[in-house]
Amino acid sequence: MKVENGNKRETQLFRVSEENFDAVLDEAAEIIRRGGTVAFPTETVYGLGANGLDPEAVRKIFEAKERPPGNPLSLLVHAGEDVGKVAKNIPEKAFRLMEAFWPGPLTIVLEKKDIVPEITSGNLPSIGLRMPDHRIPLELVKRAGTPLAAPSANLSGKPSPSLAAHVLADLTGRIDAVIDGGGAAIGLESTVVDMTVEPPVVLRPGAVGIVELERVIGKVRSTYGEPDSRAVPEKQAGQKFSHYTPDTQVVLVEGDRKRVSEKIGALLENSRLSGKKVGLLLSNETTGFFTSGELSAQECFLLGSREEPEEAARRLFEGLRVLDAKSLDVILADGSFSPSGLGAALLNRLREAASIRYSV
Repeated sequence: MKVENGNKRETQLFRVSEENFDAVLDEAAEIIRRGGTVAFPTETVYGLGANGLDPEAVRKIFEAKERPPGNPLSLLVHAGEDVGKVAKNIPEKAFRLMEAFWPGPLTIVLEKKDIVPEITSGNLPSIGLRMPDHRIPLELVKRAGTPLAAPSANLSGKPSPSLAAHVLADLTGRIDAVIDGGGAAIGLESTVVDMTVEPPVVLRPGAVGIVELERVIGKVRSTYGEPDSRAVPEKQAGQKFSHYTPDTQVVLVEGDRKRVSEKIGALLENSRLSGKKVGLLLSNETTGFFTSGELSAQECFLLGSREEPEEAARRLFEGLRVLDAKSLDVILADGSFSPSGLGAALLNRLREAASIRYSV
């Protein structure tokens, strides 16, 4: 199936199944080898892939996403032995992380070899590497015969895509193909850990938490959310530019769970009195603060239970996109999730999406 967008290029849509898997992956790999761009599912979010060692192919990623120049990309690899082809001076702790968490939602920043183009690394001496825990990107890397530069498959700064429909909404006519492999299992981007410094630094939280990392390699440091985090070397996308921001203003309320509900209720009432159209992005528990009439009168997207951050993570970017399409004036977001484990990553993305934050 081909999707057209005005005078722009045609975007092929491949709906993959067991019956057509080899044919689809072979065709997608050929697009990569020709220097094209292909979006595909991973266990985290949908990625937009191109030959990470071909500067012209990587430039197409930047153009399609309207990504700021100098914003570094990471590379997807198929096997552990591929790491030595693009990275050097690899510390022993990095190998321990690969053994423990690959394939999986962990990006490891290492010193890069000269084979990695400057456009891919954002002119930095390092590069992020990941082996995804998903059959489609692993096979695509293998069949294309090259590591894939693969940021999230969305317009730069917008919520990341957890469904092929999200990719098509942003990038139809801008890229060569999309592989529809269903929803992303995790829904948030990978944890990023910088192994070029000691102790290692977590640049972006994800499904692999600090506690899990420290069980394998000992002390690690986190920078996200710290007042002085701008002073940290910007080793990876997500540190230098805004992300996850819908067009609609997002107001985040976080802190004590009861006070979060009360504050959202007060903000909702004030917004309604001023004639604003309001959307609610809530945990299941926070809805108990409102009457059924209040909820039915608003656009409301439920993330799931506070006790199940896995579901909330999977639904977060979908929720932001659904509410953003409702022509609202403001989205009031529930930040009452636990700031540990996957909850820390969930709160990190909500903070990035919000233009106004309340701590109660």
